[in-house]
Amino acid sequence: MFAIPEQFSNATKANFESHFALMSSLTSKTFEGMEKLVDLNISAAKATLEESSATARQLLQAKDPQEFFSLSAAQAQPTAEKALSYGRQLASIAAGTGAEFSKAAEDQIVEANRKVISLVDEVSKNAPAGSESFVAAVKTAISNANAGYEQFSKTAKQAVEAMETNFNAAVNQFGQASRKATAAAAA
Repeated sequence: MFAIPEQFSNATKANFESHFALMSSLTSKTFEGMEKLVDLNISAAKATLEESSATARQLLQAKDPQEFFSLSAAQAQPTAEKALSYGRQLASIAAGTGAEFSKAAEDQIVEANRKVISLVDEVSKNAPAGSESFVAAVKTAISNANAGYEQFSKTAKQAVEAMETNFNAAVNQFGQASRKATAAAAA
């Protein structure tokens, strides 16, 4: 008679532990992503500072305005390429962290669904006669929720892929435009 409340108590405890593990995992992934981002920004800042100093020295040593403008134009292409590289690395970090978040969440949802179905099956064994339709309705609701989540997950993945494709297309167009502009400035 007391088996059902005990089953719910155990299920609640397991669910809490599972959520705690998920939150710990997501926190760890967040810190890893932030660490990569900080490393990228520190490297970019150091490189930019060094390159700016070298460029300033070159520009200050120009003998005439034409040489000054020629040196300035020569810096446009490498600067644009470095900006594109930074953007690609940033997008890679964001995509990697997002993929890890999605994987952890999907794993958690699959495990939670498995536990809920197991609990419903166990409780339905001890359910009073005549409750079969209620148990069937609960199982149908769980199945519908799972189908909805799967559709949402597919749509979200498609949206991320579309954003990545659009970002890469924009980066390529920017790269082509900067190369054309640099070529035109050098000519």
